[in-house]
Amino acid sequence: MSTVSTGVTLGVEEEYVLLDGRSGLAVPSAARVEAAADQEATLGSGELDRELLQAQIEVATPVCRDLAQVAAHLTRLRSAVRRAAVRGGCVAAASGAAPLASGTVMPVTPTRRYEDMHTEAARLVDEQLICGMHVHVAVPGRSLGAGALARLRPWLAALVALGANSPFWEAKDTGFASWRTVVFGRWPASGAPPFAPDADLYDQRVEELLTTGVIPDRHQLYWQARLSDTYPTLEVRAPDVQISVDNAVTLAGLIRGLVVTGLDETRDGLLPPNPPAGVLTAAGWHAARHGISDVLVDPRSGKPAPAAQVAEALYDHTACALRRLGDHDQVAEGLHRILERGTGADRQRAAAHDGLHALLDLIAERTAG
Repeated sequence: MSTVSTGVTLGVEEEYVLLDGRSGLAVPSAARVEAAADQEATLGSGELDRELLQAQIEVATPVCRDLAQVAAHLTRLRSAVRRAAVRGGCVAAASGAAPLASGTVMPVTPTRRYEDMHTEAARLVDEQLICGMHVHVAVPGRSLGAGALARLRPWLAALVALGANSPFWEAKDTGFASWRTVVFGRWPASGAPPFAPDADLYDQRVEELLTTGVIPDRHQLYWQARLSDTYPTLEVRAPDVQISVDNAVTLAGLIRGLVVTGLDETRDGLLPPNPPAGVLTAAGWHAARHGISDVLVDPRSGKPAPAAQVAEALYDHTACALRRLGDHDQVAEGLHRILERGTGADRQRAAAHDGLHALLDLIAERTAG
């Protein structure tokens, strides 16, 4: 098999929901947090940004060469955001969804794009109190990137399951491990991307969508993985934001391993798998429903298999790339930890047994690390 450079860079974006520290309700405090963040000497230019709703904030790491850098930057950014949130009168919570109902519609961030989105889909925008983790992996050109995207597409449901961290919504257990996946799946271009193993076909599929007029621009391609139009990267958006930096780094390592494996297979001319879209939709729904507590759809067979077995298959699929990248042991240990201790959804449910403040302690106080 051909090899790609072990210097494949990556970056991570994380979204947090802003909550009242006593009631746990979402609060529209993004402007205050952003202003307080100006006092944080550890925050660089462009590392903190507003999101769709004013009860959300987003951070982005610089370009990282390895997982140690990802961990260091996420720890630094989370600590800075936590301090800024306290000065802004709230807490920043690392949960894939705001767990409680506020009874008040959160205002959108006042930009033309966000205001237009609210005009077009008001209730849907009102319910976007959800937070994801986006991993950008550098690709050497759009054609190779599209090939890698086609080849990682069947594994997106497994990433949803491993990254599930949003079981609560409107003060109730949804019965889903990743309710964020369900909410985000309501947009017209969401879920797994269309099968497009080269850049020309990928751009054709995008143009076909834009021609319908249903989505106004490429920014509303809310697929769980896509080619970035801003950076020379493949962006994977399947996991919820993670409670801990350790889990975020594990998922970032797995995702980089998937992309590098896909680049290898594209260069080697291996035929990309093309499971039916309906199968991917069903697999993704099931992963969002159960996380790792039940069976998952095995991408290799299309049949149900124990979640741990599918996770191990994902690891085996990426093992060669992980070794070259120097991530093999760290990702193996992190994956074992998730399978043994549970996902963020499992941990949220366990904390909720001890009451609201135990849940807030988990998702908010631990945003720092």
